[in-house]
Amino acid sequence: MTEARQDELDAIGPGWCPAWETGWQRCYRLVQNHVQAGGTLPEAAGDSVVQGEDLGRWVTAQRFGWEQLLPVQRWLLENTLKITSAEEDERPVKRTQDTMWALNLAAARQFHAREGHLRVPRKHAEHLASGDVLSGRHDSTDGGVVVKLGTWLDNVRKRAAKLPEQHRTDLDQLGMRW
Repeated sequence: MTEARQDELDAIGPGWCPAWETGWQRCYRLVQNHVQAGGTLPEAAGDSVVQGEDLGRWVTAQRFGWEQLLPVQRWLLENTLKITSAEEDERPVKRTQDTMWALNLAAARQFHAREGHLRVPRKHAEHLASGDVLSGRHDSTDGGVVVKLGTWLDNVRKRAAKLPEQHRTDLDQLGMRW
């Protein structure tokens, strides 16, 4: 490569590499410009949206996907934007099947207590208050959890033959229509 060509490539900036995904490079540059213009580093989804890019979501994705980044990308993030890998205690809790069953069952019990039946419309979503949330990260609003109860019950009906006996008993107690 000629020296002139190398100078042209260097002028583009350290965040540009023809081998990297262009979306990554675009978001890197947008975050860099945002911070250089006096903005704070966006740390959560929705913190800053520039040119249609959710910079907070991108920063979060880099922190939680640190192991998938190339060493030079990590270096750029650490040295130019002060972005580092997410700590172990920041990582979302993995949802087990038992946890998800308990969460959905809590939503079914709440619906049954309020309505007196378990004839839930397919598109119904049940909101559990944060005190009712078991653990893990879910689609949440105001600290609670939104459970797509109608969809879950339809899926449970389709898999009824494969359900453990205790799960069937839990739903039978709520008047489940199989």
